[in-house]
Amino acid sequence: MKTKLHFLGAAGGVTGFCVLIETGRARVLVDCGLFQGPKTLKQLNYDDFPFSPAAIDAVLLTHAHIDHSGLIPKLAVQGFTGPIHATAGTIALCGVMLPDAGAIQEMEVETLNRRNAQRARKAVEPIYTKADAEACMSQFSAVAIDTWLAVAPGIRARWWNAGHILGSTSIEVEVAEAGATETLLFSGDLGPGGREFADDPEGPQGVDHLILESTYGNVEREPVTQDQRRTVLAEALRVAHNMGGPLLIPAFAVERTQELIVDLLDLMESGDAPRGPIFLDSPLAIRASKVFLQKGQTRDGTERFLRLRESNLLHFTESADESRSIERIRGWHIIIAASGMCDAGRVRHHLKRLLPRKEASVLIVGFQAVGTLGRLLQDGREWVRIQGDDIRVKAAIHTIDVYSGHADAEALVAWAKARGPVTGSIFLLHGEPENLLGLKRRLDAEGLARGRVVIPKMDEVFAIEHRHVSAGEAPPTPRIETEAVSRLDWHNARAALLADLNEALENAADDRMRERMIAEIKRKIAAFQA
Repeated sequence: MKTKLHFLGAAGGVTGFCVLIETGRARVLVDCGLFQGPKTLKQLNYDDFPFSPAAIDAVLLTHAHIDHSGLIPKLAVQGFTGPIHATAGTIALCGVMLPDAGAIQEMEVETLNRRNAQRARKAVEPIYTKADAEACMSQFSAVAIDTWLAVAPGIRARWWNAGHILGSTSIEVEVAEAGATETLLFSGDLGPGGREFADDPEGPQGVDHLILESTYGNVEREPVTQDQRRTVLAEALRVAHNMGGPLLIPAFAVERTQELIVDLLDLMESGDAPRGPIFLDSPLAIRASKVFLQKGQTRDGTERFLRLRESNLLHFTESADESRSIERIRGWHIIIAASGMCDAGRVRHHLKRLLPRKEASVLIVGFQAVGTLGRLLQDGREWVRIQGDDIRVKAAIHTIDVYSGHADAEALVAWAKARGPVTGSIFLLHGEPENLLGLKRRLDAEGLARGRVVIPKMDEVFAIEHRHVSAGEAPPTPRIETEAVSRLDWHNARAALLADLNEALENAADDRMRERMIAEIKRKIAAFQA
């Protein structure tokens, strides 16, 4: 049997990374991530897996971010009993991130079911619970960097530092099948290099097939030093301070938040930015910060995150009551709350009350996937829908791109070239279409893989044998069309339409005009239903 690669997530989009390696003797997953973005895409989190979880021999995990690890508890609930191989840092972070994800799902499903009951709709179940996530942690097994490990019959793997977040890796997989051996290298998420909080990404030289992330595959950024990064942040803080209200930073709870806190404290205590209380309003980020204090050393033993320790400017708000008490704070203050794409967690509560205030500011510091609330704000939407309510956006929305944990296009090409020669194909995942196509053009221009650069579609399957890749094949009914992975869906369109309608009705000259507008819309609806 030929070795097959099933591309089951982050194909044509960024979230839900999952690749199934199938041979005649084994079935191994590389990552098992949660889908984020439009509701149509997120529905895949609730649907059955496109494989039997009980038939999976092992999971190889690149890092702890939820779009790579977030469906592992569901995998275990549905019958997977094998090992989950990851670095010690990744395991420590998953130990706080996965139970937190389960708790958030339980809380949000409870809220949703209250609304469903009012609308006579069926109740829904969480994807998994906090208890489910805690239970699956017993299946995690720590690996050593740059050390081969047999993970399934005929398959062995070794992990390389990826420089993205604490514990993040690329994974080299060697598959022995039908008397031949093929090497696959999964980049995972690659860091940009040159950061004081992370090592530079590494990897082997000479692989058969490369599976490469493309988050910023068509974006070039100027290198940013620590001082330059802090200068950009300081200016953003001064602008927000001059608005007269609080600053909300939707932050990724792992690494981005920790870097931000270190810089915020240093800037305030040096007088380079307005002093004020900083509220870390994310139980997950608080617990993750403790992991960074324990495991955030460089290879030479240097402590990276000592500045995370208590400061009279920094306040941890773990309980819900402590979170709500922030509403009583007046004047200049900063709130850092997860999630980074505003898709879940306490940040949405703060957005609901702060977005309508013209003196408030929101600072976006990380990548925002299509269809997420963070992306809608970044794109300048005047109305957004949060937990069933239409919210007018009057707060100032700012973006800075100096805290990215991802390599840009130039760095991705350089890393891929260093892995050469690539004797087979390069598969591009984990990117939106413009970045996937942009990176493909760059790799083709460099002559990497001799033009054999492939952009898989969602659920597409490729067979590999003797460095040759067969034409892709897709199941008869893909779970979702590839084009729908990275675009706004009808749920987004409905929310925008309702917001436009409400605004038009408010701005109408008089009640007679409002009645005419409503009557005309009803006639259009009736025509469609006829």
